[in-house]
Amino acid sequence: MAFVFATVDIGREALDLIRAAGHEVEVWPELTPPPHAAIVEKAGACDVLICCLRDPIDREVVEAGRGRLRLIAQDSAGLDNVDLEAARELGIPVANTPGVLTHATAEFAVFMLGDVARRLGPSEELVREGRWGAWHPWHPFLGDEVTGKSVAVVGCGRIGRAFASKMTGFDCDLLLVGTVDEAWLADLRRLQELRGSTSLGRRRAKARVLSLKEALPLADFVSLHVPLTEEGPRRTRGLIGAAELAAMKPSAYLINTARGPVVDEAALAEALHAGTIAGAALDVFATEPLPADSPLLAEELADRVRVYHHFGSGTRETRLSTDPAVGMAGRTARAVIDALAGD
Repeated sequence: MAFVFATVDIGREALDLIRAAGHEVEVWPELTPPPHAAIVEKAGACDVLICCLRDPIDREVVEAGRGRLRLIAQDSAGLDNVDLEAARELGIPVANTPGVLTHATAEFAVFMLGDVARRLGPSEELVREGRWGAWHPWHPFLGDEVTGKSVAVVGCGRIGRAFASKMTGFDCDLLLVGTVDEAWLADLRRLQELRGSTSLGRRRAKARVLSLKEALPLADFVSLHVPLTEEGPRRTRGLIGAAELAAMKPSAYLINTARGPVVDEAALAEALHAGTIAGAALDVFATEPLPADSPLLAEELADRVRVYHHFGSGTRETRLSTDPAVGMAGRTARAVIDALAGD
C-alpha cells in the first residue's frame, strides 16, 4: 500500500478510485493551499504527491521526496509551478492533464469575447442596480457585433485550434499566429467555404497564417492561446506589451485564457485608460488571486474590462469526471494508479 498526499481535493469519486486500488489517500482539508513547509514535509513522507497550479513544487519540495517519492501528479495542464529540472535530476516522473480541458477553455474564450464585446456585464448592472431607464436607440451604451469580424488566434495548439473552429460559427476571418497544422487548416477552410456558400453563413470568411506583427493591426479581437515560455525565440512572457497594444485597432479587444504573464498588465491598463484598445477580457493574471490594487480593477475601466477567476476549464465534466478521456480528476487518478502499479 502506498501513501498518496493531495494538496487539493480533486473530487471524492476520483480519490476513491485510488483508495480502491489499495492505497492510502490523505487530502489537505482546507480550500486554501497548504503552506510551503507542509508540502515539503508531506513530500518527504509520501509515495505520490497530487498538486495543482497554486502549489509551488520547487526544488526544495522535490528534493524532500528523494528516495521515496514515485510521482508528482499535477491536476492541471500547465506545469509552470513545478521544477521539472529538479524532478528530472532525481528521476521523479511528473504527470499532468492536457487535452481534457481543450473544449471547455476554448468555449469559455468565446463566451468571454462575447461578454466584453456586447457589454453583458454593464447591461446586467443596469438591471440589478435599478438604473434601467427609458428605451433609447443608443443610450446608455452599445456593444460591438462579433459576426463577420477578424479574430487573431495567437497560438494554434489544441485550445487555439478548438477556439478557431468554434469562431467559424460567427463567420469570422481567422488570423492564425504560430505553427499551424496543415491538415487542420485545410479542414477549417473547407468549413468556412461550406458556410459561405450556403444559407448557413452570412459571408465567405477566410483563414490566413500571419505573424503577430501582421495580425495585430488587422484584428477586431486578439485571443491568446500560447504556453508561458521564458527563453529563446519562442519566449511568450510579455508577448503583449505596450508596442503590441499600440499596434491594435482602437476598436479591438484582447482576450486572454493562456497565462497571465503573457500580457504586460500595467501596459494593458494604460492602453485601456488611453483608449488605445476598446476592452479586454482576462481569465488569467500574473498574480492570482488578482490583487485588489491591480490597475485592471480601476473603477473607470469596469465598463470595458471583464475579469474572471481562472475559470476557463471550470466545468463539472472537465474538473471532476473520473473518465480519463473527459476529466482532469480521472486523468490524475489514472496516472497515480498506473505509476504505483509500475506502468
